[in-house]
Amino acid sequence: MRVIESIEEAEDLVIGATVLGTGGGGNPDDGLEIIKKVLNARRQIRIVDITETSSTDLFAVPYYVGTVAPVSTLRKPVKIGDPILTAYNEYTKVLNGDIMAFVATEMGGGNTPVAIYIASMLGKPVIDGDMIGRAAPELHQSTANILGIPLCPSVVVTETGNIVIIKQYSDLDDYESIARYISVLAGKHAIVIDTPMTKQQAEQAIVRGTLSLALKLGRSIREARKVGGDVALITAKVLRGWVVFRGVIDNYDWKNEGGFLIGNLIIRGVNKWSGLTFRSWIKNEHIMAFINEKPIVMPPDLIIVMNNYGPVTNDKLRVGDEVAVVAAPAPSIWRSERGLELFGPRHFGFNYDYKPVEELVRSYGVVEHG
Repeated sequence: MRVIESIEEAEDLVIGATVLGTGGGGNPDDGLEIIKKVLNARRQIRIVDITETSSTDLFAVPYYVGTVAPVSTLRKPVKIGDPILTAYNEYTKVLNGDIMAFVATEMGGGNTPVAIYIASMLGKPVIDGDMIGRAAPELHQSTANILGIPLCPSVVVTETGNIVIIKQYSDLDDYESIARYISVLAGKHAIVIDTPMTKQQAEQAIVRGTLSLALKLGRSIREARKVGGDVALITAKVLRGWVVFRGVIDNYDWKNEGGFLIGNLIIRGVNKWSGLTFRSWIKNEHIMAFINEKPIVMPPDLIIVMNNYGPVTNDKLRVGDEVAVVAAPAPSIWRSERGLELFGPRHFGFNYDYKPVEELVRSYGVVEHG
């Protein structure tokens, strides 16, 4: 078991989760704020391995669903002061039982802290792991869907006063659309709790150790900043990845489409990347990347845009900023046949068979190894 007791550790965790958020994963400022609420309330943040839990425990997954676009604001007055705890109270009624530990749906500066917050405020542990190993835009991208573990029943709550129980869905497309539309009605995001799991199911589904990895990433970035180190190269080293591009943001064209931030980021290369152009296609997160329109990173592998301070979320990208791009392999479960159906290039409309990032990097000479 690991206990988070200081603001510094909380900041490390949020920064590291933001790295793994690949440009999305929620607002890290919001995430840090709710972790500070836990620490200020003198509640203990306990991060445990799944093996430290009881065989009879029930697990569930809380998270935000909604756009990360800069224009996200509530459309109506706040009626529910703490939608996260409201969702928990409603969910225990649906399950007719208690949840003994919580699992982050994904890694991200906003979404990972949701699981930490709800667990800690209720005096329960959060599991050292999540359901993706990075952030992803759709409810399709959960390891539960690879393994055939139902996401429902679920509860969806908005600050504006909507409380919706979803007993069953016809398919993942419908479930995604229902939850997303509720967030669109709110104008910002909604809180979801879903994926009730037994310990046996959780042991199969959870990508383990990702909260510990986030802490390591955040600490490494903080220490590198102190000495003027290269945070992108340090991040690549921790992730066993590569710095695949450095340059200046030349264009960022995005729109809010159906509750998703959809767009293209264009970076003009500098130094040894001079004369090259990097493009990332974004659906909340960085999904697919090209250099001079040749694929360099395909989903589900990780694409992380960083400045000299650390990771940059996609709502904070600005034309003229100098950035570096880090690429790293996705967890192996996503490279399975079913994983690629849910999170591969063709799922997002790209006419490419998946190639691992390590293979693409080998065929491209200009990289910096972590």
